[in-house]
Amino acid sequence: MNSKIWLSSPHMGGHEQAFVQQAFDENWVAPLGPNVNGFEEDLKSYLGNEKQVSALSSGTAAIHLALIMLGVKNGDFVICQSMTFSASANPILYQGANPVFVDSETKTWNICPTDLIKAIEGTIKKHGVKPKAIVAVHLYGMPYLAEEINAISEKYDIPVVEDSAEALGSSYKGQKCGTLSKHGILSFNGNKIITTSGGGALISNTEEEKKKSVFFATQSKDPATHYQHSEIGYNYRMSNISAGIGRGQMMILDKHINLRRANFGFYKENLGHLRGFEFVDEPEGIYSNRWLSTVLIHAKEAGFSREDLRLALEEENIETRPLWKPMHMQPIFENCDYYGTNVAEDLFEIGLCLPSSSNLSDDDRERILKAILKIVENH
Repeated sequence: MNSKIWLSSPHMGGHEQAFVQQAFDENWVAPLGPNVNGFEEDLKSYLGNEKQVSALSSGTAAIHLALIMLGVKNGDFVICQSMTFSASANPILYQGANPVFVDSETKTWNICPTDLIKAIEGTIKKHGVKPKAIVAVHLYGMPYLAEEINAISEKYDIPVVEDSAEALGSSYKGQKCGTLSKHGILSFNGNKIITTSGGGALISNTEEEKKKSVFFATQSKDPATHYQHSEIGYNYRMSNISAGIGRGQMMILDKHINLRRANFGFYKENLGHLRGFEFVDEPEGIYSNRWLSTVLIHAKEAGFSREDLRLALEEENIETRPLWKPMHMQPIFENCDYYGTNVAEDLFEIGLCLPSSSNLSDDDRERILKAILKIVENH
């Protein structure tokens, strides 16, 4: 059998081991140390905009802390983009709050401004309270319509948690994703554009907010000679070892972005003209890191479905994946409020994520293309 082609695999740049070895040599293996501080500074410098960065154990932890920092409590309502991974919504439940899901728009596949307004006003009318926060997601590295979402946020005075787990290096009108809102979050999971093995970051506006997030992330230890705790704390800080991997990865981040974008360009150039294949373009002012290359398969025109294509590629040992199943369709969230039509549902039914690793070789891409064209020819 042919070797496995993964959807999105880690890609080391060769600089990581030096930082990790330094941590071992200096015995900095705890969730603090020079690599943690250095990684935060590297991210801060890359993002610009005078933001503050807290390195954490995961992107999920970052969303959870953002909601805590915004005062989300039991019984509150939090709006969340429906088309996303469950990690965007699960922290809402951690706080005992109620998710309110919103459909996508067709330009970027992200949270729809029109339906967002309906969700805010609908929540006020139905439950008698204003939502406490909005979790908006830059899906697959494609920035959401930030100006429109931020205008709604300001009008209703509801802060946005900007889920940039998939969008490090993407930008909206020249401003890096993760810096477009009250709190931004990043993920460095093994499948992301850079990795720390597992990890994430919370991006905040002020030094005081960073100190508070680190306080929560290190078990909320009060300043005392003994262990004293006046607030609930969490074990959410990134380790110095993981941060060392991240420091090495930051050195090749822009290269990885260019390689991911080249993957998308390859697919669109070679498949975009085929009947039934549709690729989403970047709207004006939007720059996507193309973390994952995605395609829509219109079965009537193509002669085969998204699932036919996925299974055929699986037979060739090529990993693909359907687009995220919307949260309002998930069993755990089936009783939550939802505002929208069926945009996200339709995308889920016909969308496929293609292999997008930054370490895909020319031979890998040709093998993927050959396998897809074989299916096209057979239909």
